[in-house]
Amino acid sequence: MPYGLARALSLTSCRPNHRLPAMLNWLYSWSQWEAALAVAAGLLYLGYVQRTVRLARPLSQSGWRVGWKLLPRLLAFALLLTALLGPAYGLTQRAVRTAGKDLWLLVDLSRSMDADDVAPSRLQKARAELEELVRRFPADRIGLIVFSSEAYVHCPLTYDQDALLLLLSTLDTRLVPPGSTDLAQPLNLALARAAASGADSAGAAPRATALVLVSDGEDFGESQEAVLRDLARSGQRLFTVGVGTAAGGRIPRPGGYLRTAQGKPVVTRLQAAPLRRLAAATGGIYVELTDQRDEMPLLLRALSRLEGQAQQVRTVTVADNRYTYPLAAALLLLALDVVLTVTVIKP
Repeated sequence: MPYGLARALSLTSCRPNHRLPAMLNWLYSWSQWEAALAVAAGLLYLGYVQRTVRLARPLSQSGWRVGWKLLPRLLAFALLLTALLGPAYGLTQRAVRTAGKDLWLLVDLSRSMDADDVAPSRLQKARAELEELVRRFPADRIGLIVFSSEAYVHCPLTYDQDALLLLLSTLDTRLVPPGSTDLAQPLNLALARAAASGADSAGAAPRATALVLVSDGEDFGESQEAVLRDLARSGQRLFTVGVGTAAGGRIPRPGGYLRTAQGKPVVTRLQAAPLRRLAAATGGIYVELTDQRDEMPLLLRALSRLEGQAQQVRTVTVADNRYTYPLAAALLLLALDVVLTVTVIKP
């Protein structure tokens, strides 16, 4: 088992499930808006008291009789603010129904992805863009496949963004055995995993699946006709990302650059044609990623339009918002304030 696969399985299957203790928490923090509301209410009430006293004085009356209502009114206002801040006590299991999709990220880790025609390198540029892609789709399951001459599942389909982002940050061309790139390998592996997932969820609606292939397009494998037919039958959409430039770049190695048998530096160039062909065959799109050209927003919009086909019910633990109790108490105090009157000025 390759190191990347073992690392992925350990991260996605051994994450502890911590339970929060049953204690009082606040769903919302005290902000400048609550402070402004409290100050405004205090100033308005002070103005009301001063006006009452001023009107009662010419009639030799005491306007301070209204003062006994100050305590219940202050208490009612404090209870309203408490309800606004969302006092939470205890935990509740709730079922959340979501319509999601499965995204497989297929990342080329051949030596040519270390080329310097895209700064700081093709792989590092692609890695940064894929991290942004993962953050844009928090409600979808995302998996990661890495490949060169062979393909490996580096991270199974997961909702755990933190684990996936950690694995993306560690991508390196040394994670896979050296060899000539074969683009059919990751596609066949993704199809096999999708078929296995469908078999495990027999009777449920099929989940929409999209494949995002990130590569410089160099392909030394066999014909792709068979895998393209399988992709067409499965209904999965393949989106391809070409990383590199037509001018090409050199491949760094310790002490210099990779050279041919004649001693000349090896120059690797972006091969857009096979990537365009793969995307067009499945109804996907092809985008390029270079120093001067970043078409990833086009890919993000296309993935956003790919709606999930399945309704999935997930159980989540949420804190109970007990705002109804202080709100009910505040309304009761306000109702009593209206019913109970005080004679301030006697005829």
